[in-house]
Amino acid sequence: MATSARTILIGDVHGCLDELEELRRTLSISGDDRVILVGDLVAKGPDSAGVIAWARAHRAESVLGNHDEVLLRYDEARREDRRADDAPEAVRKTARKLDDDDWAWLQSLPLLIAIPDHHALAVHAGLVPGVPLAAQRREDMLTMRSIRADGTATKKLEDGVPWASLWTGPEHVYFGHDAVRGLQRHLHATGLDTGCVYGGRLTAFTLPDRELVSVKARRAYAEPGKTLAARQVIGQKKREGR
Repeated sequence: MATSARTILIGDVHGCLDELEELRRTLSISGDDRVILVGDLVAKGPDSAGVIAWARAHRAESVLGNHDEVLLRYDEARREDRRADDAPEAVRKTARKLDDDDWAWLQSLPLLIAIPDHHALAVHAGLVPGVPLAAQRREDMLTMRSIRADGTATKKLEDGVPWASLWTGPEHVYFGHDAVRGLQRHLHATGLDTGCVYGGRLTAFTLPDRELVSVKARRAYAEPGKTLAARQVIGQKKREGR
């Protein structure tokens, strides 16, 4: 396996630091590699602050994820003395562990990262086909999953088809966010959220060799949402021949 001059894209970590470190060892990530996380570094898993520290220590890049934004909004409300006590305990716990440099790093995360060497882009949730990059809506880039029949974005899976199945480029897009659909490999887009925090896997995609590498979660750290849970039950029944 090559150990230099790679771009390594990693799916949603969600605080799963042990798995992230195992993936680093599996890939033999070095200082020559460009590491790009596709957002949602924090929330749900056991060590969100540790994941941020890891990213900074390894000079990794990341796009902003919707859960990362929740953490930033909590910090903003807290600093401005606005009501913030309705934030989940996991968010408050993570916030207490971060220092000023951690917050500055999080605040600097972009919505989109260009990878010109490979004619590619990284985004957290997705991009609306047919809309110029400069005109993409922030909310869509953070939360969308599907495209409705009228061409608009929705965060609901059942309201449309996977946006990535309609994306025609010219750049190839690497994204996360959609643990329900899991690994997605479309002609011009690749989805890397394989549900590590729910007991699935943490997945990376390497360029230029286009290799998929993943490690199994050590355990399930969070309960999946109803849609993901239902799909897991259906999948288990199929495997058991029921």
